[in-house]
Amino acid sequence: MSNLVADIGGTHCRFALAKPGSTSISEPKSFAVADYPGVVEAARDFLGGETVEALVFAVAGPVENGRIHFTNSGWSFSESELREKLGVKRAQLVNDFAAQARAVAVLPSTSLVHVGGPANFDAKADGTIALIGPGTGLGVGGLVREGKASIALVGEGGHANFAPGDDAEIAILGALMKRFGHVSRERLLSGPGLANLFEAMSDGKPAPAPEDITARAKSEPESFEAKVFARFCAILGSAAGDVALTMGARAGVLLAGGILPNAVDILKVSDFRKRFEAKGRFKDYLAKISTLLIVEPHAGLIGAANILREEAR
Repeated sequence: MSNLVADIGGTHCRFALAKPGSTSISEPKSFAVADYPGVVEAARDFLGGETVEALVFAVAGPVENGRIHFTNSGWSFSESELREKLGVKRAQLVNDFAAQARAVAVLPSTSLVHVGGPANFDAKADGTIALIGPGTGLGVGGLVREGKASIALVGEGGHANFAPGDDAEIAILGALMKRFGHVSRERLLSGPGLANLFEAMSDGKPAPAPEDITARAKSEPESFEAKVFARFCAILGSAAGDVALTMGARAGVLLAGGILPNAVDILKVSDFRKRFEAKGRFKDYLAKISTLLIVEPHAGLIGAANILREEAR
């Protein structure tokens, strides 16, 4: 009997079947969160009457006492509800970046694109790896490995304060403070954050949809959208450098989320890496840290399958 894995964000929920004792997944499908009243209905739609023995759902937010209340959608559910309503023996909720961290060691090298620093990244080396990823929100996590032991680090670093890096970003911060009061990293480094950034940089002009900003930035390098996306990459570089310093992530920093894989070429030529290293006296420390982008679209599902595999062992 198969297991069920899911990667659930504020916009999409992705499901797949996982073979017990393996990290391989099959039949991955994506559903719009807005199309369903809750996760149970979406899961039933995916399963189509098939039964599963256990499940791990990676969720975009903090799991407390086996329950998740999403920050960027109206969904809320618990492990006990999933066991009862989906008829499974075991149900586990994990933070989505804990699942991303658990995927790192089992992803093929083709799933990672080098975007700066040393080219000697080793996913199975001892040390700390940090992850940061803009999607509907901004996820932050990590993985600490020592020998055969490893532990995923789970936090809510996307809601830490945005720190401007120059006069232009000080002005952006001022504009967003008028709208939101507290300005977190997620207010800029996410899909909605792209729109916020566009409006702040254009003195309040209504923003196109985030995917349209990205598409025009790719097709028209001289466009205003391209300037917005370049600023997005620069701010992400600063935030990623902060996370690397905070975690002591000398084994590498991985970028995740749904936005960047569609703009790899822009990211590579942006100020991302320059801003990643621009930490004054710790420039040399950061220059020795590899930065890579996860381009595997189902990394969260693979990580959830790996959690099930490790528990079975």
